[in-house]
Amino acid sequence: MMKFSLTKRRVSRSFGGDLFIFVILAMMAAFMAIPMVLAISNAFKPLNEFFLFPPRLIVRNPTMDNFLNLFTIMGGSWVPLSRYLLNSLIIVFFGTAGNVLFASLAAYAISKHKFPGANLFMGMIVLSLMFAREVTSIPNYVIIASFGWINSYWAVIVPSWGSTLGLYLMKNFIDAMIPDSLLEAARIDGASEWRIFWQLVMPIVKPAWLTMIILLFQELWRTTGGNFIYSEELRTLPSALGQIVSGGVARQGVGAAVILLMMLIPIIVFLINQSRILETMGTSGMAN
Repeated sequence: MMKFSLTKRRVSRSFGGDLFIFVILAMMAAFMAIPMVLAISNAFKPLNEFFLFPPRLIVRNPTMDNFLNLFTIMGGSWVPLSRYLLNSLIIVFFGTAGNVLFASLAAYAISKHKFPGANLFMGMIVLSLMFAREVTSIPNYVIIASFGWINSYWAVIVPSWGSTLGLYLMKNFIDAMIPDSLLEAARIDGASEWRIFWQLVMPIVKPAWLTMIILLFQELWRTTGGNFIYSEELRTLPSALGQIVSGGVARQGVGAAVILLMMLIPIIVFLINQSRILETMGTSGMAN
């Protein structure tokens, strides 16, 4: 009778192999960093360097004039820059907080409370991820108009509460990280469902809702209000900065400064929490 020996084989590479892989990865990293380097460099370029051929990746004569011109232009607007910033912060805060709350509650109910139609709801959630925003834009506008929310914060905040990507991540994360036996033990100890949710489930799934915050923050931070907000007093920062960029060739430098400012905050937030994002993606199956 033949016997098969199942032994774990250790992968060993020579120094030359490790060096080769390091060089390949370094080249790929440098290539992917080019757009970021170009955005930073363009923000400090004087206007004459934008039209050089061949174009230069690194600025030769850095200047702060682009940022100074940006604040000068915004200072001359009849709506101050602080108002645009406040509008963006209101939309980002309430939109993100509502999405995390409702998606977490729904994910917990679908994952741990077996009720009729739970699988159907989950199938609809997965199906909704396949629709592009342009497909649902007209139905969204009709619904929002019927509620009388056109030209208000609610037109942007409330639809963000129904984002299904966060719900999908949270549901899969709860399935993988929270066993039913843990919840049963809490119920035997006399804990209510609300206490189980807030004091047991939410701390365990912290990487998931932090990921939800980051993803929705990035989406809401760059929203302009679209066709829902018309009043200049309610417009967001990206909308105001987009009007500046459309000013023509003379505002190429100011436009580059705008791009850098809009990129900076989401990138910083992502870098701070990138480990939790990777953990959530791996646990929920999104990385497969």
